[in-house]
Amino acid sequence: MKKGIKKVVLAYSGGLDTSIILRWIVEEYGAEVITYTADVGQGAEAEEAHEKAMATGAVEAITEDLRAEFVEDYVFPAVRSSALYEGYYLMGTSLARPVISKGLVRVAEEYGADAISHGATGKGNDQVRFELSAYALKPDIKVVAPWREWNMKGRADLEAYAKRFGIPVPTTPEKPYSMDANLLHISYEGGVLEDPWAGPPHGMFRMTVDPEDAPDEPEVVTIGFRAGNPVSVNGVEMAPVDLLTVLNELGGKHGIGRVDIVENRFVGMKSRGVYETPGGTILYHAHRAVESLTLDREVAHLRDELSLRYAEMVYNGFWFSPEREALQAFMDDVQSRVNGEARLRLYKGQVVVEGRRSTSHDLYDEATVTFEADDVYNQADADGFIRLQSLRLRTFAEKRMGEGE
Repeated sequence: MKKGIKKVVLAYSGGLDTSIILRWIVEEYGAEVITYTADVGQGAEAEEAHEKAMATGAVEAITEDLRAEFVEDYVFPAVRSSALYEGYYLMGTSLARPVISKGLVRVAEEYGADAISHGATGKGNDQVRFELSAYALKPDIKVVAPWREWNMKGRADLEAYAKRFGIPVPTTPEKPYSMDANLLHISYEGGVLEDPWAGPPHGMFRMTVDPEDAPDEPEVVTIGFRAGNPVSVNGVEMAPVDLLTVLNELGGKHGIGRVDIVENRFVGMKSRGVYETPGGTILYHAHRAVESLTLDREVAHLRDELSLRYAEMVYNGFWFSPEREALQAFMDDVQSRVNGEARLRLYKGQVVVEGRRSTSHDLYDEATVTFEADDVYNQADADGFIRLQSLRLRTFAEKRMGEGE
């Protein structure tokens, strides 16, 4: 039996893996286990966790509703930053891990626990996200990571262990892939999805209908923003959780937000991930539409450059790092001008921006851009502008021609 750890707070889903981990910690460490289930919008799983944990040997089972904190303090900052990992991924899993880690550490401190634990494998990103977040919040915390310690290799080993200790194994047919859900998205990976040439199994998606089965009539939705934060849908102001829930329903109805990518994990390997993020996809396009009116060109371009770095930080688990916090301060300062509405058409998997308007700081000047007669812009001025911009190109071309190229 391992020594030195007497009380552990385990991030607990109620599934087979974390149920076995609960028992394994009791057996291997002789420690008391407090389970911590963070409700970030995953559904019935959070409600059922308490009974399962107590039946499997936990001394206490805690379930905490973190949906409001998740959306306000993690999802919306990412929206304000227009964060996309590798051009596609809106990072639903990446954004949920730090809020769960914060809860784990908080409970560990409240109950005087020696360590926290999680069910992430030694191959994935989540182990990094959980642990970097925990160490940033509590530098002296210990971490028990069973998948990096035990000898079990796969589901057969887990089921044998569960049978040995009388842990109930779900009787429903095993899905040929793994899922992780929250209020922002559902991710799918592993199993049949490990072949990047194979399409997702029919009926896999939970939040969105197949685009070909979506309504034949498009639906128009208007999203309002204040300081870069979404605040209303079709003119009705809503709290963050309610707003994202409504957009998830709208996007899901029209098959919005499916992404299938091969991404570069922080640990060094490529992996195939399939995601559905209906409400988040709508917000991404609406937000950029309002920004197009309100952000200065160079500020917008700089922000886009930094958004790539921001997304990498979040994806790699550095939410609580000084660099992410510094970048967030820049993003939020820029967003103070992003006030207005975007009108979008939702139709069979597509989000099309139809209109945008600003309620303040509108940099779009129709008098300047019009093709009709105006007194604002002297078109002859463009001659000097072009000649100055072309100076280095003409100089380079003359030298090259002189050298006989």
